[in-house]
Amino acid sequence: MKEKIGTDAGQIWNVLSEKGEQSVKELKKIAKLTDKEIYAAIGWLAREEKLFFKKIEEELHLSLT
Repeated sequence: MKEKIGTDAGQIWNVLSEKGEQSVKELKKIAKLTDKEIYAAIGWLAREEKLFFKKIEEELHLSLT
């Protein structure tokens, strides 16, 4: 389980690195992850202080720090 979360976190990091800021909804679609997978991976990256969070019109957007 921990390995899967780390892999998903790496996938999200790659998307944000290549495409820049994305909404969680966009990230989920691009990375093809479930709700549980995306939020676990976001938590992993947040814990490592690699994400910047911004709320735009009631939607959460993420970018790399």
